[in-house]
Amino acid sequence: MASGGANYRNGTQRNSLKGTTTATDRQLSMNSNPSKAALKNKSLSSVGASSGLRKSSPGPLGGGTAKDDAGVPGRVRVAVRLRPRNAEESVADADFADCVELQPEFKRLKLRKNNWDTDTYEFDEVLTEFASQKRVYEVVAKPVVESVLDGYNGTVMAYGQTGTGKTYTLGRLGEEDTADRGIIVRAMEDILADVSLESDSVSVSYLQLYMESLQDLLDPTNDNISIVEDPKSGDVSLPGATLVEIRDQQSFLELLQLGEAHRYAANTRLNTESSRSHALLMVHVKRSVKGRELAHSSQNGNSTNMAKSLRPTLVRKGKLVVVDLAGSERIDKSGSEGHTLEEAKSINLSLSALGKCINALAENSAHVPVRDSKLTRLLRDSFGGTARTSLVITIGPSPRHRGETTSTIMFGQRAMKVENMLKLKEEFDYKSLARKLDIQLDKLIMEHERKQKAFEEEIERITTDTQNQISEAERNYADAMEKERLKYQKDYMESIKKLEEKWMMNQHKLGERKDQMASTAEEVVELQKLLSKETSLRKAAEEEVNNLKSQLAQLKMSEASANSEILKLRKMLEDEAYRKEKLEGEISMLQTQLLQLSFEADETRRRLDRGGPGKVLGGLDSLISQVRPQVNDSVNEEKASIANLFEQVGLQKILSLLEAEDADVRIHAVKVVANLAAEESNQQKIVEAGGLTSLLLLLGSSEDEMIHRVAAGAIANLAMNETNQELILSEGGIRLLSITAANAEDPQTLRMVAGAIANLCGNDKLQNKLRDEGGIKALLGMVKCGHPDVLAQVARGIANFAKCESRASAQGSKTGRSLLIEDGALPWIVQNANNDASPIRRHIELAVCHLAQHEVNARDMITGGALWELVRISQDCSREDIRTLAHRTLTSSPTFLAELRRLRIDY
Repeated sequence: MASGGANYRNGTQRNSLKGTTTATDRQLSMNSNPSKAALKNKSLSSVGASSGLRKSSPGPLGGGTAKDDAGVPGRVRVAVRLRPRNAEESVADADFADCVELQPEFKRLKLRKNNWDTDTYEFDEVLTEFASQKRVYEVVAKPVVESVLDGYNGTVMAYGQTGTGKTYTLGRLGEEDTADRGIIVRAMEDILADVSLESDSVSVSYLQLYMESLQDLLDPTNDNISIVEDPKSGDVSLPGATLVEIRDQQSFLELLQLGEAHRYAANTRLNTESSRSHALLMVHVKRSVKGRELAHSSQNGNSTNMAKSLRPTLVRKGKLVVVDLAGSERIDKSGSEGHTLEEAKSINLSLSALGKCINALAENSAHVPVRDSKLTRLLRDSFGGTARTSLVITIGPSPRHRGETTSTIMFGQRAMKVENMLKLKEEFDYKSLARKLDIQLDKLIMEHERKQKAFEEEIERITTDTQNQISEAERNYADAMEKERLKYQKDYMESIKKLEEKWMMNQHKLGERKDQMASTAEEVVELQKLLSKETSLRKAAEEEVNNLKSQLAQLKMSEASANSEILKLRKMLEDEAYRKEKLEGEISMLQTQLLQLSFEADETRRRLDRGGPGKVLGGLDSLISQVRPQVNDSVNEEKASIANLFEQVGLQKILSLLEAEDADVRIHAVKVVANLAAEESNQQKIVEAGGLTSLLLLLGSSEDEMIHRVAAGAIANLAMNETNQELILSEGGIRLLSITAANAEDPQTLRMVAGAIANLCGNDKLQNKLRDEGGIKALLGMVKCGHPDVLAQVARGIANFAKCESRASAQGSKTGRSLLIEDGALPWIVQNANNDASPIRRHIELAVCHLAQHEVNARDMITGGALWELVRISQDCSREDIRTLAHRTLTSSPTFLAELRRLRIDY
């Protein structure tokens, strides 16, 4: 009996999938050709009736179609995984075969209804009991993880009966064996390996939905987290959940162990450790996009460095949601009772609500009951929303649980019809721009203050030196003048004293010796000479004084010059002060712009949170409507410019540029030649000038994908002429096109190559040579791309080839089986005879009719299943001429009529 209530986990791992994991990992992507819905193997009319990508995509979970021109369609991908028999089933079901049979090579599953009747279902991926954890991750979760790293939301979810291995697939930690690591651990390894911890961030939340109560596994006290929905955009957020930033894988594993310890589990008859809650792991990845030219950069080539620095970082935000749903169970089989019974009822109710929402989305219902359960509210972005979603359904082999297995399979089939609209999540990081501008502004202010201080110190030094020089000159001048004055004054006084002494002596002698007048007169003469001499000395002293005065005047002039220099310096100081005020004004203006940018960033963020993208998209629609006429004019102008280039430069010079060393020159030259080749009037000129030979040489020598694409397109245009077709084959064109197709990855390149080969397939004379050089093999090899445009060109080529063979058989020049059948094209023709794409289906129907006209092909077509397609074409084809051709072919072929009679089919 089951226990009366749920228990917390003790941190140990739950029962893992039993069985041996083998190295059968194949690198298969879940983004391959879309799978079809279930096929009943008993009904011929249902063959091909299933659909791939749906033509009308439903709205997001919650009802209403959300129009988003920027979205990318992406259908929900579903994989099925079979658990091996456990010990109990090996004993109890020993005499019974498994209720399911897997055909992984066809991505098909057969469910046995009884010993003689089975139902067949197709999925995006079928994983046997021997599939390794690594293979499961690569085909189920890795494309979703890569989309999250590119900025999209992604969801990986496991659904199935309890005990079928959901938690093993998602949450296995691989502590004992690293090969057992589940999707969660491997996804975080890839995320941490791809992000840069310096500029990017990774954070996680771990929650469980238990009894319609959303609880935080990282904080058990937080047991009632509210779900907030944006009424405009429909985005779901959990503001109360714990968000932990992850720096390394070890800390993430410790968080997982902590969360697992808090999950509710119980022991039932079906599982000894049955999950009693839905677990949700949310990984938020924020990445900075580097090296990208922002759209709002300045259009003026003379913009300042400050304006160039106002470029915010582009940030992409992706969210990965990994959902481990609790297993569905039947009460009579699980033996639940008491509280465990209430838990089972809650689990089944939430899973039933999820199934109703998926049914509504699959049927394009106008109303989706998303609000019936918290689980559907949390997953509204995963089904019909903007996230890339991968679903893995887990089943068991036991025939005792055939009903639960059937229910799980039908859930996956309905989920495959849900189509999401993927949307890139990116925004500008205005906060980092504001921080950068603050730092730059602080540096400019500091630099200005340093220069201002240095300038003031220099002015002060020059002023001090000038004042010192003036003071020194004044002191020297005063000292020199004082010394000269004292010297001349002393000499003058001495001369006066001498004269007075002599005069006194003369007077004394005159009184004593009047009789000596004659001698006295001589003495007077001598005195007069002395006086003249003194007078000349006095003049010399006056001249010396004048010289000193002139020197003083010169010193005053020097002083005036110094004063003018000081005035100039003061003027410069005033100019610097004015520039400082102007710079401070610019700084204040920058601060105002910075505040405005921050305000606009906050407004933009709030507008985005409130549903701003819708408004922005509306603005974009109006802008596109204004720009579209300009684009048409620019196309006409480009054609005119190419025509002028052709007339002015000349074809030979243009073709010579195909051999230029510069890759950009070669690319532009091949584009010009391709545009010229699109005009029928130019094709003959290009071939005569050697343009076709140059294009083939460029196709074989260049490794550039763009050159391959454009050159193949030009060759396809030239291949529409029968003469050019023979020239292409004679110069090895088929071999070069085949090599290009084998190495190309771009669907547009493959479309151009397929178009060129398809044109060559329409030439009756080149059938055998085209086949011998690998043309048919190259066409069939390109179907792996899966792109509708490529498949349409392949189908056209096969139809052209089959038509030429039919004409040759009617003329008697062709015997033996069709070369298409010999090269293995018939299975692909039968598989796509009822393709959803009209161009592909029309060409394949023509090819089937042409192949059937040659009686020698009839037995191969009967064996390959083409007879039934021929019958369908004769009855259901939308084109009357094809229906008539199919009917005439059936009625004129003895082999077909005999086979129809053998099958007792009246026709």
